[in-house]
Amino acid sequence: MLSPWHEFYELLGTAAAAMIALLFVAVSIATGVLTQEPESRRNTATYMSPVVFHYANVLFLSLIALVPTQTFESFGVVLGVAAASSVIYSIVVAVRVHRNPISDLPDRLCYGVIPAFCYASGLVVAALLLRENPFGLDLLAGSALLLLVINIRNAWDLMISLARRVNRPPSP
Repeated sequence: MLSPWHEFYELLGTAAAAMIALLFVAVSIATGVLTQEPESRRNTATYMSPVVFHYANVLFLSLIALVPTQTFESFGVVLGVAAASSVIYSIVVAVRVHRNPISDLPDRLCYGVIPAFCYASGLVVAALLLRENPFGLDLLAGSALLLLVINIRNAWDLMISLARRVNRPPSP
């Protein structure tokens, strides 16, 4: 079923895994800005954790898609469960971002609304796959690619924010 998509998911998963690794390296370099203060912990949960979560989701999707014995039904069920829990998580993040006074419209869209939309489309894909409708595979590829691209933007935004904090002169 997914054999024509093999290279796509192989490349998508590789990109997600590489981005996770780069994110860990970048954060380990900037560990001085991560403190136990409530605001720092809240911002980590609001901005950093979702980036790792979305990359891990793209990696998980790619790995599941590459299982050679995958059927429409098995793929639809796994995808539906993963998408449902990811929609809930994305809504929680969207609310956090919306309530955060430092967030702007691009942050609200890219950290909150668009990932939730991508995961919601995963629910649609799951329903299509359970009906053995191959259009679901096209929709899934588009959603996964959009999630990867938006998350690259989020990771860049996060790294710029960390760099600004690391390079900020000490307060008197």
